[in-house]
Amino acid sequence: MTTNTTIWHGGTPDLARLTAVGATSMPGFLGIEFVASGDDWLTARMPVSERTKQPYGRLHGGASVALAETVASVAAMATLDPAVSAAVGMEINANHLRPAGDGYVHATARAESLGRTSQVWTIRITDAAERLVCIARMTAAVIPAQRGAVAAG
Repeated sequence: MTTNTTIWHGGTPDLARLTAVGATSMPGFLGIEFVASGDDWLTARMPVSERTKQPYGRLHGGASVALAETVASVAAMATLDPAVSAAVGMEINANHLRPAGDGYVHATARAESLGRTSQVWTIRITDAAERLVCIARMTAAVIPAQRGAVAAG
């Protein structure tokens, strides 16, 4: 018997659309692009460039955290019916394990818990050689959709 084990609401996430949604905000400024997904994971990449490096030429820890929160937040939203619920970050922590100096880093978010009122995601950031650069965990609150909307203007 085959079962559908995907966690995504409405089917496989549209990677180009996810990238486009962040194009005019922080993810776009940092060059974050969504590049792959599976039944229970989502991956984005970010260039290690002048926008994401600290003054000493290495990937800035804050850029790693921004990448981790971006991929986990977007993944959390993709598990929910947007007409009913939204996911907002409550907490994130990160351990920076290895420097990255060039190329791209890839962040893969996997759900640890998809609860009714909160979600917990683990995010692994790796370099081009697939060495672990950073590991993070993010908790998202699941709230009613109207509370998650931001007023324009």
